[in-house]
Amino acid sequence: MLQEQDRIILTFPEVETVFGSIGRSDSATDNAPLDMYDTTVMLKPRGEWRPGMTYEKLIQEMDAKLQFPGLSNTWTMPVENRLDMELTGIKTPLGLKIQGPNLEGIQQVGAQVQQILSAIPEMRSIFAERVSQGFYLNIEVIRAEAARYGLTIADVQQAVTSGIGGEMVAENVEGRERYPVNVRYNRDFRDNVEELQRVLIGAPSGAQIPISDVAKISFSRGPSMIRDEDGALTGYVNTNDYGGFVTQASNLLKQKLALPPAFTYKWSGEYEFELRAKERLQLILPIVFFVIFLLLYTVFHSITEAAVLIFPTIYALTGGLILQKLLGYNFSVAVWVGYIALFGIAVETGVVMVVLSAA
Repeated sequence: MLQEQDRIILTFPEVETVFGSIGRSDSATDNAPLDMYDTTVMLKPRGEWRPGMTYEKLIQEMDAKLQFPGLSNTWTMPVENRLDMELTGIKTPLGLKIQGPNLEGIQQVGAQVQQILSAIPEMRSIFAERVSQGFYLNIEVIRAEAARYGLTIADVQQAVTSGIGGEMVAENVEGRERYPVNVRYNRDFRDNVEELQRVLIGAPSGAQIPISDVAKISFSRGPSMIRDEDGALTGYVNTNDYGGFVTQASNLLKQKLALPPAFTYKWSGEYEFELRAKERLQLILPIVFFVIFLLLYTVFHSITEAAVLIFPTIYALTGGLILQKLLGYNFSVAVWVGYIALFGIAVETGVVMVVLSAA
C-alpha cells in the first residue's frame, strides 16, 4: 500500500521525490502509533509548478487521489507533526480525546463522533482510531503435561521465542556496519495454528515433542494499543479541520452525541494551544498597558499626559489590524507579541515628540 501511495504521489508534476516509512522505532520516547505511515514529499521550486497551482490546491488533489480503506490522510510538516504529537498526542492540527473506563466503549463513541462530524459540509477528513481491534496469538502452557515430559514453562517459552518469534544467534560485522543474524522457522511452518502446533520442543530425555502436547494455541482479539492519559483510558479522533470549525462541531456533538456514563471528550491539538494562549494574553495585555501607563506617569508626573501618550497605541493597533487583514494573516502568539512590541515603539515615539515640543 505504501508503494502504491508513493507511485501515485510521483504522478504529480510538482513532486520532486517521495519516500515513506512504516512502523516506529524501538525507543520508548517515540510517540508514533503502531499503525502510522510516514510519507515525506519533497516539492519542486514554485516556478516549476503548473500555472495557477497553489499549495492548498495541490493538497486537495493529492488527498482526492490518495484514499485507502481504513486510513486517513494527515497533511502537515514533519517537524510540526512530531511536536504536536509530543505535546498533545494528537498528530493532526485538531482532534478529540475520548476517555472512559473501557476500550470498547471508547471505540464506539469514536465511531459515533466520526459519523456525526462527517455530515458537516466543511469537514475534509476525520478518522477515529480503532483501539480494540488487535489480533493476538495465545500460547497457554499446560503445566501438568509439560511436567510429565520433564519440561518447565521456560522451556516452552524458549521454543516459542526461538522457533516462532526468532532469536538472534550471531552478528555479522562488515566494516563499521553490524547486521544481526536471526533464526526461526520458515513462514510455511508458522503461518497458521495447525502449523504452529507442530513446533518441536526438545525434552530432557532427548525426545522431540510437538508444542500442541504441552500447550494450547489459539487466536483472540484485543486492544491494538492502549493509551492512558490523566489516569483514564483514552482514544483519539483525528481531523484536519481547524479554526471556527470547533464551535460548529461542538454544538453538533451536544445535540446528537449521547455519551455513556463515565465517558468524556475534549478537543485537543493546536486548538489546545490556542485556548492556553488566549488565557495568558487576557492576563498579559492589561498588565502591559498598566506598566506602560505607570512608566509614563513616572516620567511626566501627570495622569493627563500619560493618558494622552498612551492613545497612540490604539492608532498603532488599528494600522496593524488593517495590514493584517490585507495580508490575510491569522492571529497567533507571535502576532500578539509583535503588537506588544508595537505598543512600546508607539509610546516611545510619543514621548520623544512631547519632549521635543516642550524643549
